[in-house]
Amino acid sequence: MTRSRIRSALTLPVAGLLLATGWLAGCGDRTPVGDASGTRRPAPEAARDPAAGPRLQDPPELVSHDGVLKAAIVVERRKVRVGDRRLYATVYNGAYMPPTLRVRPGDRIDLTMTNRVDDDTNVHTHGLHVSPRSPSDDVFVALKHNQSYRYTYRLPFNHPTGTFWYHSHADMKSAPQVAGGESGVVIVEGLQQHLPPALRGITEHTIALKDFQVEGDSVRTHPLKIGAPTNRTVNGQQNPVITIRPGETQLWRLANIGANIYYKLHLPGSRFRVIAQDGIPVRTAYDQDTLVIAAGARFDVLVRGGRPGTSRLETLAYDTGPAGNRFPRADLATVVTGGTPVHPATLPTGIARHEDLSDATIAARRTVVLTENKAGTEFYLNGRQYDPRRTDFTGTLGTVEEWTIRNDSDETHSFHIHTNDFQLMSIDGKPHDPAHAWYDTIDVPVRGKAVIRIHYTDFTGKTVVHCHILNHEDMGMMGVLDIVAPRGDKPGK
Repeated sequence: MTRSRIRSALTLPVAGLLLATGWLAGCGDRTPVGDASGTRRPAPEAARDPAAGPRLQDPPELVSHDGVLKAAIVVERRKVRVGDRRLYATVYNGAYMPPTLRVRPGDRIDLTMTNRVDDDTNVHTHGLHVSPRSPSDDVFVALKHNQSYRYTYRLPFNHPTGTFWYHSHADMKSAPQVAGGESGVVIVEGLQQHLPPALRGITEHTIALKDFQVEGDSVRTHPLKIGAPTNRTVNGQQNPVITIRPGETQLWRLANIGANIYYKLHLPGSRFRVIAQDGIPVRTAYDQDTLVIAAGARFDVLVRGGRPGTSRLETLAYDTGPAGNRFPRADLATVVTGGTPVHPATLPTGIARHEDLSDATIAARRTVVLTENKAGTEFYLNGRQYDPRRTDFTGTLGTVEEWTIRNDSDETHSFHIHTNDFQLMSIDGKPHDPAHAWYDTIDVPVRGKAVIRIHYTDFTGKTVVHCHILNHEDMGMMGVLDIVAPRGDKPGK
């Protein structure tokens, strides 16, 4: 019988994002380090800052076997460890940081969700290129108390390899459910195959960014004020220690899997080398001093250990506009570089080829306008609030469309499309480099606009587009997209 198996974070690393140079740190107590042959060996000890928190623990993993991942997710309210506290939260499988789902292109995911809470819920596999029809990534499912639903997702054999995530997408309840704990990571294996041989089998880390607010003995979910003081965690831990050896390169999977807030990631003395964004390998790797990670976004980066010492992985202060929020600076993790030095491997530049829609034939051009009322209590997409019974856009399978996303408000919005990712063409008229232009979630600046191109491939069915600041989605900034077969063709998958 085909089964999936669970791997503990104490015995296996999770992949992460890419840093180019500088101070970075790596593993939990027993996170293995691989070499080019795939052999795993214990991670080295490094000097540890006694004032920092516990060592970083990667989440446990549910891993596909023989092309199938069988998983069960139970949604329940429990008192769990959240950062440095024990609080009541609405969680998956009894943990604030639930299992990472690790699969390969071409795999099938059989996921049974059981709802043990009073509110309706469901699950969305954010960024996966899978069918939006039941029993796959159907966000219109409403799973009631004590009901179970079996989702089945089939990944195409050419599915991008990188970091994705799963979370509640219940109508008008996504923000409180995700803020309450209903989110985890998905990894589609294969990203390391794009690296040079010397970097295959390197240590990976999941850096899942979740935040929580507190009300009494519980994680606060309602009312949820985006700008209120919040506790930021990495994999559910506060200020964990990441260790790395001088010269060592690690793969970090950076994922903002919270409901609403932004991260502006920075590691003093270092630069992040990005090899994938939103789960999509870039054509050409690029370096960044800071990475702005909007709600829902991910980056896979390479990180190289610098001189022995201690540094702080931090999120810098970030302002989303006059009508938005000002997020303060905060420490996320302590990075300790130490142990036996490693000869630095050459970091890659070219990663993977990807479709370029720059010269594509455009079947339709659309404009999406994002607005809100002055009180910030109602949000609109093309002047209308979300109605699941209404189709706002219709796209035709096999065609390419150009969308202009216009933000007519005084705060930044994070725009996301389900089922198909898209190529960012420009922001405020400035062309975007096609060597790293593919996303599923982008920021649209205050009073600005983004132009994207989307190629509808493989799947038909109804899905949604929305602001991924989930408070804004729940308050109306979402529309229904129906992908249909060309005239005369039978409906697709």
